[in-house]
Amino acid sequence: MVVMTVLSVTYKNDYRLLKIAYSDLTFDAKRQVDCLAQNIYWESAYEPEDGKVAVALVTMNRVQDSRFPKDICGVVKQKTFWQGLTVCQFSWFCNGVTKPRDPEAYKESLQTALYVYANYESINDITNGAIYYHADYINPGWKLKKTTKIGRHIFYKDYYNDAKIEPRDKGRTL
Repeated sequence: MVVMTVLSVTYKNDYRLLKIAYSDLTFDAKRQVDCLAQNIYWESAYEPEDGKVAVALVTMNRVQDSRFPKDICGVVKQKTFWQGLTVCQFSWFCNGVTKPRDPEAYKESLQTALYVYANYESINDITNGAIYYHADYINPGWKLKKTTKIGRHIFYKDYYNDAKIEPRDKGRTL
């Protein structure tokens, strides 16, 4: 059983945070947390703690944005078609890898996923509302507003007013 523990100095003094065990989640909540953990693992397993949280927050921010799928697994597995090519929102998913190679790093990713899933509404968004990111060693030429850099990732959001986005309810079943 994986038990959620408070992860970071950034968050440890916030007494509103929920501590939750994976085994206490509903079947669907476990599925969503598993998708979030896989995304954290494949995108940021060896990033600092805040880097893992940031990747999870981008995933959750997309769930809240009506332009993206309405659940975590949908966001993680989203494919788009551009100029005749299939493009995954998260490249690891198109590469066909799903089984983690480092059990300890996956355990940390799962703990981060539980933490963010259970506390998304209460924690400070260290990405400042980002819904996109990329590694710092590539330059995709995006015309987006840079919000921050955490670890090896640079985070972005759209330039236009966030109020134009139709947000979804943030509530989830645990």
